[in-house]
Amino acid sequence: MALSSEEQGAEAKMDVNNLYREEIVTDRRVGTLRMMTPIKGDGSLDEKREVIFMGEAQIMTQAGPMPINFEIEAKSLTEAVAQFAEAAQQGVEKTVRELQELRRQQSSSIVVPGSSGMGGGLGSKLQLP
Repeated sequence: MALSSEEQGAEAKMDVNNLYREEIVTDRRVGTLRMMTPIKGDGSLDEKREVIFMGEAQIMTQAGPMPINFEIEAKSLTEAVAQFAEAAQQGVEKTVRELQELRRQQSSSIVVPGSSGMGGGLGSKLQLP
């Protein structure tokens, strides 16, 4: 179902009560940390909310590098850096499980005549009883 331009605009509306300033921290070797600092609509710090730390790393796959994003439960940047390796490993394991599930779903799918899985346009000429 296509959305009208009015509906698309409504979905793109930012929430002034859920703003974050994003800072990127990296060691230029292993990965990247995104420090998401909560701010108010006027740009001042929102001390009622916690800073969120997001880690980013890459794993090599047969299709090339795949980005892995994961949240790090930490109260400070120092703590987030210390927990990066463990959180990255958990992020990789989660991604691998999700990829295995996608492969399993694809391998167990049934090809029905007329579906995109059939070549040569034969599906439109075949009739099932």
